[in-house]
Amino acid sequence: MRVHFIAIGGAAMHNLAIALHLKGFEVTGSDDVVYEPSKTRLKNQGILPKQEGWHPENITKRIDAIILGMHARIDNPELLKAQELGLKVYSYPEYIYEQSKNKIRVVIGGSHGKTTITSMILHVLNFYKKDFDYLVGAQIAGFDNMVKLSDAPIIVIEGDEYLASPIDRRPKFHLYKANIGVISGVAWDHINVFPTFDSYKEQFCLFIDTIEPNGTLIYCEEDKVLKDLVENHAVKNELTLIHYQIPSYRIDEGITYLKIEGGEVKINVFGKHNLMNLNAAKLVCNSIGVNSEDFYAAISSFAGAAKRLELLAENESSVIYKDFAHSPSKLQATISAVKEQFPDRKLIACIELHTFSSLNEDFLKEYANTINGADIALVFIDEKTLLQKSLKPFTKDKIIKGFSNDKLVFFNQSEKIKNYLQSLSMDNMNLLMMSSGTFGGIDLVTLANSILKK
Repeated sequence: MRVHFIAIGGAAMHNLAIALHLKGFEVTGSDDVVYEPSKTRLKNQGILPKQEGWHPENITKRIDAIILGMHARIDNPELLKAQELGLKVYSYPEYIYEQSKNKIRVVIGGSHGKTTITSMILHVLNFYKKDFDYLVGAQIAGFDNMVKLSDAPIIVIEGDEYLASPIDRRPKFHLYKANIGVISGVAWDHINVFPTFDSYKEQFCLFIDTIEPNGTLIYCEEDKVLKDLVENHAVKNELTLIHYQIPSYRIDEGITYLKIEGGEVKINVFGKHNLMNLNAAKLVCNSIGVNSEDFYAAISSFAGAAKRLELLAENESSVIYKDFAHSPSKLQATISAVKEQFPDRKLIACIELHTFSSLNEDFLKEYANTINGADIALVFIDEKTLLQKSLKPFTKDKIIKGFSNDKLVFFNQSEKIKNYLQSLSMDNMNLLMMSSGTFGGIDLVTLANSILKK
């Protein structure tokens, strides 16, 4: 098979390209720019484009399939050439389905927790040397790639609700046709695509409709919006419905223990949201042949997904974490988790508003009261991000009104927030840095270590 990737440098795209290359496909690709780590990873496999840019001459009738990334535009010269030649053009989720339509497909959907649930399942299956394929949205320990495609009988897929490609406006998770579907929760996001909460919720109803007949839907009943959605919609489908809640647990000196039949299990992750993620992962594993006792034996060594409450630095009286939290529900859940885990310490919570949704003035009110659990609340918007996205700047007053917190401190330059953090006393204080961006290019590990060495 000869496959060409348009916009090969994306996180999912370059991982899929590597997976197909390792499977023996002839893989080529193009992009206007390829950043690290994609650049080095593609180069190591010998499939990095020789030159940047779009080159219609790359597209010939010898190509069996074009895989189109979301980064490309509808007038991309290579896409137009492929359409002119009548070549089959796939989005990457569409192509994942093509490669897995004869497998048992487990699809993890939801507004939050998708990567963590998927990573937990992968960790357990890998622990027992099971034969499986996967697609996950973050690099996780024990896995060289974020995508694997082989002759395995099962594939575990992190199912994103964002659009599949510039010419396929369906959410990605609609395309996988799950045998086992998971929904972790429903909290409005992607306002640039789904302008109302009702239009966003509708995508999860449509996802339920894509689950194969006699399939299984696993969902969190602690989420009232989701519970109502399932009760009003999923009952129309011939599905096995399995719900989950927060499992029993206790915290002792900053360590969480699950209470299970016959004893306890020490785990490395913490927070109610992660414990619910763990229960979802357990139910999936039960559904594909891993019993609960074996699940707990394996999950005790799970260290967490990348950028999800990832430890940056610690000493006797402080811990500094970074987290991918950027939407209102994720922000609130992550702050609550750290406060509950360390009840005797104060918390500095810093959120970077970086996505189109979070930088939308109409959406800003969704953040009301979400940062109030922190003792010191910081909000950062990189002024360079606003320029790149052609968005108008936010005033401090708008940020304070949106978050309903008149004590928060607002920054729009990375050097200023860095200096502020370095000026604080961290005695008996934790710090949480939350963003899907980079805080204006700050090296968070270096910053964390410098803060704790004072």
